[in-house]
Amino acid sequence: MALEPWPIVATTEVGERILVAADELFYARGITAVGVELIAEEAQTTKRTLYQRFGSKDGLVEAYLRRRGSRWQQYLVDHLDATGWTVTEFFRRAEQWAQSHHRGCAFVNAWAEVGGAGASAAAETIRDEKRWMRELLVTLTGGDRATAAAIHQLYEGAQVAATVLGEADAFRVADAAAGVVMGRAGR
Repeated sequence: MALEPWPIVATTEVGERILVAADELFYARGITAVGVELIAEEAQTTKRTLYQRFGSKDGLVEAYLRRRGSRWQQYLVDHLDATGWTVTEFFRRAEQWAQSHHRGCAFVNAWAEVGGAGASAAAETIRDEKRWMRELLVTLTGGDRATAAAIHQLYEGAQVAATVLGEADAFRVADAAAGVVMGRAGR
């Protein structure tokens, strides 16, 4: 497969503890609601060590998003490799992922908090992840960029409908709509 997931964020043992704590706290509570003091405490380290590893809170946010993106992308690629590279399988895997990630897309959540910051590294990471998703859908639609863009919007809408409205069938509805967009079901 030509589309590769992002590489795993490489760090030290302490850096890994910091990333695990940041991932849990940022996703559960939000980026702006969580300070570096709490992350350092949860990671059983010091703020100084956190800053030595990641440079700033912004650097940590970027690493958190890269880590989460890497896990999500690897999950998709692994499951699509095992079950088939189709839009239907994509939506099935997105629905499964969403069942254990009840706050929805971490990238959309992060954009709501830091996206307006302009050219921050975190904002660019969020854009990179959305571009990666678009390229995945280009692959799944046989190179049809317009159809991939439409299906990407269906996917993003399903994320919101599942999270905000609690619609259990949001991804199945999006998959059915994708079938209409593509002119056939299950592609």
